[in-house]
Amino acid sequence: RDCWCMPGHDGTCGRRHDQKFGELPTGYDHKYVYSHIGYNLKPTDIQAAIGIEQLKKLPEFIKTRRHNYSYLYTHLKDLKEIELLPPQLNTKPSWFGFPILAKCNRRWLVSYLERSGIATRMMFGGNLLKQPAYKDIECRVIGDLKNTDELMNNLFWIGVYPGIKLKQLRYMVQKFRENPYFSHK
Repeated sequence: RDCWCMPGHDGTCGRRHDQKFGELPTGYDHKYVYSHIGYNLKPTDIQAAIGIEQLKKLPEFIKTRRHNYSYLYTHLKDLKEIELLPPQLNTKPSWFGFPILAKCNRRWLVSYLERSGIATRMMFGGNLLKQPAYKDIECRVIGDLKNTDELMNNLFWIGVYPGIKLKQLRYMVQKFRENPYFSHK
């Protein structure tokens, strides 16, 4: 990826949502712009050891992630400016994050949430054919990729990680409801 922000330090450059990369939408989070095709080979032995120890906490992490997702869904599902995934039937996912499809200007909404201290993440990669790294690859495209472009242009995530407590969940909902980019009808 092109981003040089250190892990856990989003926006070090001050231009995280203000740039244009190839055919990606203006403001596409530079943390998710891929300019080179390569490998992601980060795990080390110590990380594996820590991971094994973390597995002991997994049941509680899953329970908390599900709770946080459910809370956000219950309190945001009536907002007309965003679309949420429908409830999952006959499954029990451990949510990575809370996906939101913006029906308003995603760039403005994401900037507002970030300024309010609510971290956001773009869909990883979006339409990969619009990523700079894949500009000149030889490939065959079937269809117009309309749905892929819709997700690339309008989808983002907010967190549901186990460290988020009820106070933070309430704050997140409050900020969505106070959002000046929503009509509040």
